[in-house]
Order: sequence, then C-alpha cells, then structure tokens
Amino acid sequence: MTDASPDGREQIGTAAGSERRGFLPGAGGGLPPAPTDLALPVAGRKLLTGADGRFPRVGDLPAATAWVPLGTLDGVPAWGAGLTPTDEPTGRWRSWRALAAELPEPLATLAGRALAVVTWRRTHRWCGACRAELADVPGETARRCPDCDLYVPMRLSAAVLTAITRPGPAGGPDELLLVRHTYGPTELWALVAGFVEAGESLEAAVRREVGEEVGLALDTVRYFGSQPWAMSGPNVLLAGFTATVANPAAEPVVDEKELAQARWFPLDALPAELPPAYSISRWLIDATAATRR
Repeated sequence: MTDASPDGREQIGTAAGSERRGFLPGAGGGLPPAPTDLALPVAGRKLLTGADGRFPRVGDLPAATAWVPLGTLDGVPAWGAGLTPTDEPTGRWRSWRALAAELPEPLATLAGRALAVVTWRRTHRWCGACRAELADVPGETARRCPDCDLYVPMRLSAAVLTAITRPGPAGGPDELLLVRHTYGPTELWALVAGFVEAGESLEAAVRREVGEEVGLALDTVRYFGSQPWAMSGPNVLLAGFTATVANPAAEPVVDEKELAQARWFPLDALPAELPPAYSISRWLIDATAATRR
C-alpha cells in the first residue's frame, strides 16, 4: 500500500511502484511544490542540508523561494532553487563531493542534477543570438527565445576515462596503468581521462586522450558504464571504458603538464591511494582487478 499526502503525492519510503523507485529526472508535471516535497537549495557549487545531513523539505524554506523541478525520488517530487548562503534557515552548505561520499547513489545523483539545473538556469538567462531574455519551455529542461525562437536545451559535457591493462611479466597478474595529475587531488592514483571533442566518438576520444597523455596506442576498447560527475562541473557525464595496449612492452610517457606520473601496477598490488568508492573511476579499477588477475 502507498501512503499519500492530501494532493495524492506518494511519500518517500513507501511501496511506490517499481517503475518509480530511485531517482527519475524530469521537468515537472505541472503541479506546484508541496511542503513535504524534497528541497535542494544551491549556492554556487554547494547544496544546503539540515543539521542531520539530510535535504530539507520545501516547507522548511521561505515561501517566496523560486523552485524549479528536478524529478522524483521514490515517487516524491524534488525541487531545486538558487539561493545565497544568507537566504537559508539553519543548515550546512556542503560540496557535492562531500555529499557523494556519504549519501546513497540515488541521492548523490539527485544532488548532482540540482547543481546542474540551477547552474544552467543562472548562466543561460539571456539569448546568445539577440540578447532577449529567455523563457522556460513547459515540461522540458530547456529555454527558448521569444524574439528569435532560439532553442536552448541543457547540454551535457561528455568525458571519458579508461582502465588500461597489459599482460603481466612471466605469466604474473595483468598490470593496470594509473596516473597522478598535476592538479586536483594530486596524491591519488587515477585513470587516464579527458573531455570529448566536437565531432568525436567516445571511443575515438579514448584513443586520442591516451595517446596525448601517456603516449600509448590501444588495441581493444570496450564500454564499461557511465556516471554523472558533478565534481568536474555541473553538467559533466563520465563514460568509462576498458582497454588493452597495442604493444605490451610500451612504457607511458607523460608531459608533466597534466600528468605528473604514470606507472603500471600489478592488479594484485594496487596502491592504497585510489579514487573514492563512489566514483566510476574506482568502479572501473575494482572491476578490472576482480576480473583480470
């Protein structure tokens, strides 16, 4: 049985239909926010949580807040809003990285969408062709110019990352290529990654980035999975791949601009300084280690 509020909305944690479980992005169904709906206020690149670490409800925020639909979580509508740190009631402003390290996956994804939608609306208010103020397109995460009819959807920035392996020496375990960057969390051993260029397929981007960053040619390239990744920007979608080197004897060469180091590690002796467990980079590393030993 499903519990419902007076307006018929399903409540979090109830027996909603399986097709409504988890987070489903959407642009709203025409209903206004209800006080019990989830609220995800955004200020810059941080989100507001209560003292208990949970997201507030719409009724906890000022009545004049301009809410935008994000989708539903277990059937419960979720709304985002752009605020400043002085606008909110008692709570904590936290980065997506901090939240993703603690929250279950659906909530982390919802938080990333809130950042993406609110940031996009803030940075896409005016028409880039005729300078008129853009208007929302009902039922879509998009805007349209009332003067020149320019259509402005919310676009994603695609990036790729690759778990590259080669056979281990003397019949030993396969080896995985890991790199350290000159920026960001420089202490971590991570995977080769980079943004996709216009006119480029995901697989072509994998081969180009690997060639540019470590000077290696690849043999097979296989798709692994994807993850919205708010830490690199509010609209980034990471696509993960596995690959094998074309020449197992080849050694990586870095230019020391983006990468500081690149090393082959046996899959049974990976370093401790790996990406966080909530990242697709770590999922790729763990999956490779589990299947290629």
